[in-house]
Amino acid sequence: VTGEIDDVLTVTKTAVSSDYVPGGTITYAVALVNSGTSDLTGVTLTDDLGAYTYQTLTLVPLNYVDGSVQYFADGVLQPAPTVTSGNTLVISGITVPADGDAVIIYQAQANEYAPAATGSSITNTVTAAGAGTEITASATVPAANAAFLSIDKSLSPASVKAYGLINYTFVISNTGNTAENTAVLSDLFDPALTGISVTIGGAPAASGDYTYSETTGEFATTSGAIEVPAATYSRDETTGAVTVIPGTVEITVSGYIS
Repeated sequence: VTGEIDDVLTVTKTAVSSDYVPGGTITYAVALVNSGTSDLTGVTLTDDLGAYTYQTLTLVPLNYVDGSVQYFADGVLQPAPTVTSGNTLVISGITVPADGDAVIIYQAQANEYAPAATGSSITNTVTAAGAGTEITASATVPAANAAFLSIDKSLSPASVKAYGLINYTFVISNTGNTAENTAVLSDLFDPALTGISVTIGGAPAASGDYTYSETTGEFATTSGAIEVPAATYSRDETTGAVTVIPGTVEITVSGYIS
């Protein structure tokens, strides 16, 4: 005679966030289901925070966000459980109601060990211990394939006489893993400039790469005129930490104070 023993406690883990960026947060939901006729008390969750091996190192790419845990039993918010965090996250003191469920929601932040290049991902595993058993569930979140732009603006010389030549320099930086070629740079020069010249990436811009009004001082590049390269990434061979090297492009607008 052959029978089957079903687990009383089951666990699933879901990443609410569809992707991550360096320094960004990921929201996780862990669902515990009790198919038994008695409450399961003293259940503990242990999350490895995405630990992975790099050469001989074990790196942990996520940090638990303090105070982010929420614990629901049959849909009702419960007092916060006990949380201990470090290289692992331990959440203890969970009760799963009979023929019911408990859902634990929490956030983790991608740190300097989180890979960011195209095709990268973080897989983290949670272990639920209780009712005399240990069961696991995992969730994988990919790195966002996107550009993340910032801009700096400077001028030279800092002091210029009327009708003198002035140079505005813009540096657009991209910390994302994808190049950006649709960005539009716009500015309003006050006072307006006359006789302007424009360079993009060190080369003279074509007349169709921008528009400018000497009357209003309104300047704008056209879509496709600027391409900001993707960032590159390097690792410290001693610590395994990832360094982001932004892709950059420089735009210079020179003209005379009118």
